[in-house]
Amino acid sequence: MARLLIVDDEEKIREMIKKYAVFEGHEVAEASDGFTAVKMAEENDYDLIVMDVMMPELDGFSAVKAIRKVKQTPVIMLSARGEEYDRIHGFEVGVDDYVIKPFSVKELMMRIQAILSRRKEVATSESNNEIVSYEGLTIDYTARIVTVDGQRVEMSPKEYELLFFLSRNKNIALSRERLLTEVWGYDYYGDDRTLDTHIKLLRRSLGQYQKYIVTVRGVGYRFEA
Repeated sequence: MARLLIVDDEEKIREMIKKYAVFEGHEVAEASDGFTAVKMAEENDYDLIVMDVMMPELDGFSAVKAIRKVKQTPVIMLSARGEEYDRIHGFEVGVDDYVIKPFSVKELMMRIQAILSRRKEVATSESNNEIVSYEGLTIDYTARIVTVDGQRVEMSPKEYELLFFLSRNKNIALSRERLLTEVWGYDYYGDDRTLDTHIKLLRRSLGQYQKYIVTVRGVGYRFEA
């Protein structure tokens, strides 16, 4: 069982998600606006948050930014807008997944389960004191810390997981399908711009060391070191 926080100003949407979540054995809390969501996230520990973008007073993006200052709770963003700018902005503030309205609640539940399972798997598989360095790039798998030329780099949860998986499989050409399955935890049907967007953000975070992430045409990506 997981503790979920459902945030949406539309009561029908909250009730619809809650119905499926409770059926699958999860405990559900609700918030109808961003300010309430931030306060609840600060005062309680949730395993995952489903957050709508367009809400009165405080929008979903701003709410996630505020939550990220104190918690690293996984977030799935709901939005009626699917433009690349909105996706990138969501991933920049630390969103784990982005679902476009209208959506299938069954698929949303699959994505929730995938994120929960993936985070549990990552938490149990990371070895103690495992640190690797490539020139000025240092990756501390256990502490989830990445430094570039001695300066700590702040990245979204998915950027960390993507870099960790790529670097753990260095010099191996990884298909787009495998990366989506291993990092996101499910077979991503339809638009796969999610992976490309995160690669773009990850390369930007790594600065000059983005050279280690090589595009393998027709296949996917490789961490080449």
